[in-house]
Amino acid sequence: MRRLLSLGQLPASIPLRADAAVEFHAARLLLLLLLCGKDGRIDGLTKMAKLDFFVRYPQFFERACAELQTPVHVSTDFAVESTMIRYHYGPWDERYYHVLAYLRSRALVRVEIADKTYELLLTDLGQLMAKKIAAEPSYSQLVECMELVGERLGSKTGTQLKSLIYKLFDKEIAQLPRGEVIQ
Repeated sequence: MRRLLSLGQLPASIPLRADAAVEFHAARLLLLLLLCGKDGRIDGLTKMAKLDFFVRYPQFFERACAELQTPVHVSTDFAVESTMIRYHYGPWDERYYHVLAYLRSRALVRVEIADKTYELLLTDLGQLMAKKIAAEPSYSQLVECMELVGERLGSKTGTQLKSLIYKLFDKEIAQLPRGEVIQ
């Protein structure tokens, strides 16, 4: 994964993908903390990853809401151009540590450890940046989806979200070998 500035050094014949830029993932995680967390905070990497999963895969979010008897329709036109893999505790993105370090180094996020749990918190600057991103028209559908994910699933723990995913998406996720891309 590279920063946008370094992508400009690639030959013009190589297509650029948003997925290759750390800023792409950083913006999404800032929004996730702002819109799906409580007061700009998400307790646990598992919870962050599972909420991110439901944002990236809106079709799974719709199915989970139907199962929870809170049906919702989310536009899939905005679906994030970035896949996740099946890891130890369900959907995961191997770039999380890199992106969180990037956000932390820019004083946008604080990472604290309490009882072996990573607490992810937006700093004041992070809140400001996340709100600026959320106000951009190009992010409107993503923001709308994140607000719904936060409203419907934000109060659940990471373990509850992981269990929900394994229960509802046995074939699509739980039975996948570790490291396999979730479709």
